[in-house]
Amino acid sequence: MTRIAVCGATGRSGAAVVEAGRARDDVEVVAGFASTADETDDLPLRPASEAGTVLEEYDVDAVVDFSTPEATMDVLAGCLDNGVALAVATTGFDEAQSERLREAAEEIPVLKATNFSRGIQALLRTVRAAVGALEDYDLELMESHHNGKVDAPSGTANTILETVQEQRDVEPVYGREGHAPRADDEIGVFARRAGDIRGEHELVLAGNDEVLSLSHRAEDRGVFAAGALDAAQWLVGRDPGWYDFGAVVDDA
Repeated sequence: MTRIAVCGATGRSGAAVVEAGRARDDVEVVAGFASTADETDDLPLRPASEAGTVLEEYDVDAVVDFSTPEATMDVLAGCLDNGVALAVATTGFDEAQSERLREAAEEIPVLKATNFSRGIQALLRTVRAAVGALEDYDLELMESHHNGKVDAPSGTANTILETVQEQRDVEPVYGREGHAPRADDEIGVFARRAGDIRGEHELVLAGNDEVLSLSHRAEDRGVFAAGALDAAQWLVGRDPGWYDFGAVVDDA
C-alpha cells in the first residue's frame, strides 16, 4: 500500500486525487496540504509550510502536487528532508523554481507533467509523427479550460508546442488582431476560458487541400487524478532522478 499526501487537496484537481485514492485498494491518501489547517472527511489538512513534519508523522511514500508554485516549493523542501518522491502537476513555475525542482531530482525521484492523461501521451506521440511527416503544413494550436484557470496557454498546450518545435522550427504567435498576415514559420496559439471545461486541446495541420486535426478532450478530472496516483506509486522506490509520465505509461 502506497501512502500518499496531496498538495492542493481542496482544489478542483487535488480533491479529485483524494477521491480517486479512496476508491483504490493499492494507495492510501493519508494527509493533505491546503492554504489553511483543517480536517475534511477525516483527512488531516496542513499548510504546505509544515510539509516536513507532516510527511514524517504520516510516513508518506510520495506526494501528488496540484497546487501553486509557492506551495510546491514548500512541499519540495519537506520531500527533500524526508526522502519522499514527488509527482508534480502544478504549472506556472518561474526559472528559479524550475531549476530548484531539477536540482531536487539529484536527491529524490521527481516526476513533472503538465498533464497526467494517458490520452495526452498518445497525442504527443502522434503529434511528433504528423508534424514530421507534413513538413510544409500550417500549424494552429487551440486549448480550452474552465473559467477559473489563470495561466494561459495551459501547461499541456505548452508541452504540445514544445513537441511541435522538436520537429519544426516555428515561432508561436499568441492570438491575432488587426492586419496580421501569416508567416510560414509561425504557429498560432489560442486559449479559451469558459464554464467548467475540463480541458480540450487541438492541433490543426492544414495544407495540400486537406486538414488534419489532432485533438484530446478530458471528460472528467478523474482522468488526471488516476494518472497522478499511478505516477506517484510508480516513483516510490526509484532512484533519484527526473522522470516523465510517458515512462509510467510505457511501463503499464
